[in-house]
Amino acid sequence: MFRLATLDGRAALVGDDAALDLADLTGDPALADPMTAVTRHGELHRHADALSLDAPGARPVHEVTFGVPVPRPSKVFGIGLNYRTHAAETGAEVPPAPLTFTKFPSCLAPATADIPIEGPTTDWEVELVVVIGTGGRHIPRDQGWRHVAGLCLGQDISERTLQNTGARPQFSLAKSFDGFGPLGPFVVSPDTFADRDDIEIGCAVDGEEVQRGRTSDLIFAVEELVAYLSSICTLTPGDLVFTGTPSGVGLARGRFLSPGAVLTSWGEGLGTMRNQCVAPGRSPSDLEVTP
Repeated sequence: MFRLATLDGRAALVGDDAALDLADLTGDPALADPMTAVTRHGELHRHADALSLDAPGARPVHEVTFGVPVPRPSKVFGIGLNYRTHAAETGAEVPPAPLTFTKFPSCLAPATADIPIEGPTTDWEVELVVVIGTGGRHIPRDQGWRHVAGLCLGQDISERTLQNTGARPQFSLAKSFDGFGPLGPFVVSPDTFADRDDIEIGCAVDGEEVQRGRTSDLIFAVEELVAYLSSICTLTPGDLVFTGTPSGVGLARGRFLSPGAVLTSWGEGLGTMRNQCVAPGRSPSDLEVTP
């Protein structure tokens, strides 16, 4: 089992108490690049056993701040309406195939980054994020997990006013403001979990729980998503798949994020993210669009 993070721009392995620079640990300078480390995920299991506060260069976990664990993905997919509970709360029909959109990589942010509230209907969506480790095209469903380097926690922050502007929804833009993709704090190898298809995730706003669900409720499970996406485009190491969100989003509650709010997200075995919501760099009225 391993937990892969980015620390001071370099790949690091993370234990319960210590974080250690991966290149220093292995003696391989190429592994300083987090994207290279994802590509070589099969090697990381054997190095994780060396993690200890007594190891040379080890840093206490509670004293460090991690960056985006997968900082330069070539593709970031988002899957909409992929929990049965979420489809039910929206009143939408279950989609016949994964409802796929793009989150542009520039939206990704560390697990402790501030979230800019870019409009009056900025919403939360806690998600399990799949990190592709071995690329491929036309990957069979029963081999989908073999292409996964690890899993991490993510928030698919969405500005609903922009998302629903016009007759054709603007999913990708509404979910790709800078800072709208908090991710981390680390990538966790799938063998960490007793059941990799049944992981609990959830989030709270100002200490009030608003979402809690299990990935066993996914309409399209991880291996199905890998097979489906690879049937359309070649997956490459480091690609991310935001797999969807359970029920409890702000849109269904009639409640949204505002400056000053604190969004806390957690996942079973995945760690915790804490994001302060802050005022945008411009007026929310800028979101008004003339069809």
